[in-house]
Amino acid sequence: MLILPALSSVSRSALRLFIACVWVINGIPAIGQVTLSPDSAALERLRTWAVSLQSGPLGSNGIVALSVRRVNDGRIIFGQNDGISLSTASTLKLVSTATALATLGSTYSYTTTLEYDGVIRDSTLQGNLYLRGTGDPSLGSGRFAGYPAWVALLKDISSRVRQAGIRRIDGAVIGDASFYDDQPIPDSWPFSDLGNYYGAGLFGLNFNENLYRIYFKSGPALGSPAPVLRTDPAMPFLTFTNRVTVGPANSGDEVNIYGTPFQNTATLDGTIPANSTEFAVKGAMPDPAYFTAYAITEQLRRDSVRIAGPATSYRPGAPVPGTLSASLDVASTQNDMPGGSRPAVRTEIARYVSPPLSDLVRETNFQSINLYAEALMRSAARQIRQAPTNWPESISAVTGFWKGKGIDLAGFRPRDGSGLSTSGALTANNLTSILSAMTREGAYPAFYASIPVVGQTGTVRGLAKGTKAAGNVRAKSGTIEGVRAYAGYFTAADGTLMSFSFMINKYAEGKYAALTPQIERLFVLLVGL
Repeated sequence: MLILPALSSVSRSALRLFIACVWVINGIPAIGQVTLSPDSAALERLRTWAVSLQSGPLGSNGIVALSVRRVNDGRIIFGQNDGISLSTASTLKLVSTATALATLGSTYSYTTTLEYDGVIRDSTLQGNLYLRGTGDPSLGSGRFAGYPAWVALLKDISSRVRQAGIRRIDGAVIGDASFYDDQPIPDSWPFSDLGNYYGAGLFGLNFNENLYRIYFKSGPALGSPAPVLRTDPAMPFLTFTNRVTVGPANSGDEVNIYGTPFQNTATLDGTIPANSTEFAVKGAMPDPAYFTAYAITEQLRRDSVRIAGPATSYRPGAPVPGTLSASLDVASTQNDMPGGSRPAVRTEIARYVSPPLSDLVRETNFQSINLYAEALMRSAARQIRQAPTNWPESISAVTGFWKGKGIDLAGFRPRDGSGLSTSGALTANNLTSILSAMTREGAYPAFYASIPVVGQTGTVRGLAKGTKAAGNVRAKSGTIEGVRAYAGYFTAADGTLMSFSFMINKYAEGKYAALTPQIERLFVLLVGL
């Protein structure tokens, strides 16, 4: 009798060699019987890659998680650390966009309304003009063919007002952001992100993706001040403390903008490249509803419409309409809105309808736009609950929706809809389960089409070019400090559709670029399964 050694200390390859020797000793033909099947060999290569990345210099101090799941029956094909809750970065956008499509449908659109209260007599509006939002993140963005960018939108609004016979407004222009009555950002977002464009909050009324550009000028002397030239759009109500200096040539954007919603000051810190005549950095508008009202007011005045009152914004919870300080001449009282109550009767002048949800989802996933992901998550939650929801309630609604599909969400603890939160987490298995379940939804074709194609489109267009993965793997990327993540679908060698989720948290500091070949290798291994 031959006694086998303890297998826990024997590698898989050594075990195969050992069994082959046993077969030969006992007269059993070894050829063809110890060779792994193609599928097993592919899994072995994937396992070797995952273990090597975890134990090697890039991942040894962090966690490498991978889940691969067959979508037709939900079977897990491969898993490593797939039940550990980890930061997902922007791969969380897949959950938000899937939920929005599944609950609202691919043809859903937002509506923003141009309205007035009071009456029009002798070309004078005896009341106020409003632009009332419903959370459309794309209004005035210019991303979508056939939908006006912000400059053209302002001109259209002015034209519609004049077509309504209005040449004077006795009241004011008001940006109505009352659709949401809570804070515009999740409370777990890092302070250092809030003033930058990717940290723009979600408001009831959004405009130009709630971003503006600051233009700097720099000379050749390293460390010398880099003055601010202007902002676009013009935002005279916003003041800056500028600490930006000149950095090395071709050093890129190293500027951070420190600011928060409803604050009329921001601090600029960091460097821009030397010898820049106009170097643009994108920031987050502190109060898009106020900016919208201000910009409409200025456009109307350019078009010879007289307006008695100053521009202002309105949101529930504010003691009076308007959110910026009166010292900036953006006054804050309207006679027909006592105590912040909305006027009962308004007359519609025009409405602006967003692109369909399928287009919004595609831009969300292709360009990884945080604002869009938050808007879609909040809209989906409102549809699920059939009532307004705040941030925690929205996350709870999304969680309940997928639990209702029979998905095991142990470890599922998101804190926002975009993945910018540093405290939110979920498991790789959570994500592949939702991706698999999404294939059974009517809006799945639009969802699948919204995920970038490796080697071809979106944020993964530069990866794995010239390999079998290019054109096959659809993957949403995610990156925040110390995190890289990818998730989506691929078609296996036998034609089977698979979902996958890969996350590495706390990889070796400064080794972002060194991880790229490893990720490209992963994509190639996946399509070989």
